Amino acid sequence: MQQVRRAYVPDDAPGIETATRPHSPAPKVSRPSIKPVAPMVPLARERSPAVARRNLPVSLKRRRGVLVGLGHLWVLHRTLVLRAAALVIVAAGLLGAYVFRDEIGQGAMYGADIVSGRAAQAGLGVAQISMTGQALTREADIIAALDVDDFTTTFTFDAEAARQRIEKIASVESATIRKIYPDTLDVMVTEKTPVARWRIDGETYLIDATGAPIARARFENGDLPLVIGAGAGDDALAMVNLIERFPAVTGDLAALVRIADRRWDLVYFTGLRVQLPESGVVPALERLGTYQADYQLLDRDLDLIDMRVPEYVAVRPTQREEEDPSS
Repeated sequence: MQQVRRAYVPDDAPGIETATRPHSPAPKVSRPSIKPVAPMVPLARERSPAVARRNLPVSLKRRRGVLVGLGHLWVLHRTLVLRAAALVIVAAGLLGAYVFRDEIGQGAMYGADIVSGRAAQAGLGVAQISMTGQALTREADIIAALDVDDFTTTFTFDAEAARQRIEKIASVESATIRKIYPDTLDVMVTEKTPVARWRIDGETYLIDATGAPIARARFENGDLPLVIGAGAGDDALAMVNLIERFPAVTGDLAALVRIADRRWDLVYFTGLRVQLPESGVVPALERLGTYQADYQLLDRDLDLIDMRVPEYVAVRPTQREEEDPSS
């Protein structure tokens, strides 16, 4: 709606015969009527055809194919696809490593030999081996257990594995190996304590408290008690400890002989043999000690004392050949 503004003119303005008062009523303004404008291009009925109700809903043609399916799978299950792919790759790697395990192992060994050889040439190869504590153990056995060759360096040498191999030697109780850079190994051995000598099948061994052989007996081990016979090693410690309780019967004692793995005989350097019973060994040794203290029975010219029957003692004098009178 249009607004009409009127200017205020004073009454004494020249050239104006009729002055318009500020409070006079507004004149009527006539406006032309608005006529509708016809469209420039009439809308055709056929340009927006109505869709027949029987054709709804309109079916869409789906695109099909392997690539389309893979695309949908990637979009919808991307995390699952990545995990499955990683699992397949790992499984293929493990299978390949198992199939070509020999070739891979040989290649690793060749590479390690090359690296070790260069390190050995650089002055890091094992050149000195220091050993302490070995008295019963041969140095050759310790060196063989160390497994050191021309390519072994102090960096690549496995001290723990070598320690375990050394402790498998029968005479070794424990071992300690230190690597002293650049080229020295320090081996400290703690050996088992021999408790007796055991003679069987013509061989004499040193045995430990369990009766297991730990080394070959040598001349310097002659102060250890000697036990003889099959099964003597298993019961040696118990019998040695028992016989030491009776010092009167241990003088000139040469050996303890195990008989049928059931009982013991005492053999002296004089050739005397004392047959102990299968049971009741302690009372028999007590009586033998009493006989020695009272009658010096062990110093007599006897070759046999039979104590196998309780409370009875049988002796047999030494049998000597008669001298020829004509000699």
